[in-house]
This record gives sequence, C-alpha cells and structure tokens, in this order.
Amino acid sequence: MKWPNVPDCFGWLALDRRGQWRMRDEFAQQNRLPGQVIKHVALNDFIARNYAGDELGRYFFQNGPQRVFITLDATPWIARIIPNAQGDLFLTQCHNVIDPDSALSDENGNIYIVGKVNLTIYDSSNSGDENRQFLKRETQAIALLHDHDLDHFSELAKLREEACSFGGSWTWQGKQLPLDPIHSQELATRFRYQATPQP
Repeated sequence: MKWPNVPDCFGWLALDRRGQWRMRDEFAQQNRLPGQVIKHVALNDFIARNYAGDELGRYFFQNGPQRVFITLDATPWIARIIPNAQGDLFLTQCHNVIDPDSALSDENGNIYIVGKVNLTIYDSSNSGDENRQFLKRETQAIALLHDHDLDHFSELAKLREEACSFGGSWTWQGKQLPLDPIHSQELATRFRYQATPQP
C-alpha cells in the first residue's frame, strides 16, 4: 500500500517546557502564543507513540501519511524523575527511559539530562522502501528536566559556581556523573535539533 502524497505540516503542534503537547492554530502562530494544551488522553498517547526525528534534527509525529513537525519550547525531550521498585528513573514525555551519562546547567538555572534514549528516526535515504524509512535507534539525547523535579535533582548534586551557571557532579543509581555549565543558545547546535522546524 502506498500513502497518498500529503504535505507536511509545520507550526501547528508544540512541545512545551512541561512536556505537554499544544495545538497552535493560525491565531496562536501569528501572535506567538503557546497554544492550547491537548488534554485528550488518547491523542496524547497517539502523538507520543508516533514521535520521531529526522536526519535534519526536526522532530515530528507521523499522522498516517502526514508528518506534523513540532515546535520545541526547550528540547526534544522533557524528563521527569519517576520512582519505581528498582529506584528512580528518568522518563520522557513519551514514556521512554533515559539512561543518563551527564547533566548540564544553563544561565537560567535549567537542568538538562544527557543520555541514551530509544528514538524512531526517519531515514529519507530509504525512501524507496517504505518499511525501512523508520528505524529505531538508541541515540544520545538532551532532555530538559521538568521544573517540579529540580529540588529532587539538587539533593543528588554537589555544585560549584561557574561564571554564568553551576558545575559539579551528581549521583545517579550509585554512579557519580558530571554536571557542566552550558549556555542555552548552544543546546540546539550541540545536540543537533531544530526548535522551530522549517520545510
């Protein structure tokens, strides 16, 4: 079966700093408003299940034949610290586990978790083979830590003050991991994502 040729959609869906999907109609886009939070549980789950990235660093969800590209308020992933029987986990807005290897702190006091996450990647070089266009890969990812978890993170961290931020280390599941400073404007380039995808 071949999908009909449907144009990609840009600007209508956003991921906010709290991991909420937001619908942005023309008025919201023209006035640079955040848009309405999507509260429909099944729709949120559908977006999360079909969340993917492409080789240009654009994130989208696949809606049948159409790719709906996502405007990112922060990073492609938003992380929460979730307790479970084996100890705490970092989970993304799509319920993927992040296996952290470091963290970053920016000039605004935001904390970003850096680590491996399973991502569906759209590979346009396989455009002739519909079954091979989407590949699951473990990739290095950046996730903004949800602001509700900053206090918990501070209990794990040993901080030292840097010029414009904080550095130091933090303990996660018995391992000591680095916490390094970064400027927020460096994130997209360093981690190869587009906050505002373009056609």
